[in-house]
Amino acid sequence: MSIRGVAFDLDYTLAVPDRDRETLLAEAVEQADAPPISRGEYIQAHRNHLTTDSRAPIFAELLADDTTETDPDQLAAAYRDAVTNALVPIPDAEALLRELRADYRVGLLTNGPVRAQRSKIEYLDWEPLFDTTLVTGELDAGKPDAAAFDALLDALGTTPQETVFIGDTPDEDISGADAVGIHTVQVLFDGGPQKDTRADAYIERDRLAADLPGLLAAF
Repeated sequence: MSIRGVAFDLDYTLAVPDRDRETLLAEAVEQADAPPISRGEYIQAHRNHLTTDSRAPIFAELLADDTTETDPDQLAAAYRDAVTNALVPIPDAEALLRELRADYRVGLLTNGPVRAQRSKIEYLDWEPLFDTTLVTGELDAGKPDAAAFDALLDALGTTPQETVFIGDTPDEDISGADAVGIHTVQVLFDGGPQKDTRADAYIERDRLAADLPGLLAAF
């Protein structure tokens, strides 16, 4: 069965911040006059709130023992602005998406609160480049839950066997897509996750635009 649908993760797959996330978080914490929050603490709390409207519940959890009365909404807004304004598309990302849409249904499935992820898509002006853009904050579950990938398949109008998902994280992108029978391509980059043996193929991130069309034709 030939491939009819191609879908992507967003962060660290199609777009990358120009400064590391630890720095961006520290900048937002300073702006909101909040107590220090480590990147590891944030990631753990983020996993607990993949289906929310904003990052405020994430920061409310992180600030549960805060005695400075930092406003979680203010901190969420500061971090959203910091991350969004730092985003840079990978080389030739838009050209790749336009090329793929000539032959495939093209989708985006990104983990995170609605405001955070929709702000990124709007900032990049990428909504017109996809047939569907799904943010887990608008869904019943986030990646790697099967419900998130089922929603993607419904939106694309394709079966798992007709679909390829491209992402960087083994525990969210690769395992989640593989579990429902979707073909997977893991994006690799310096400092990123190691190769996951469940992936069907691998591509260096800076070669994604050049190599992905040919790889898809081979599925």
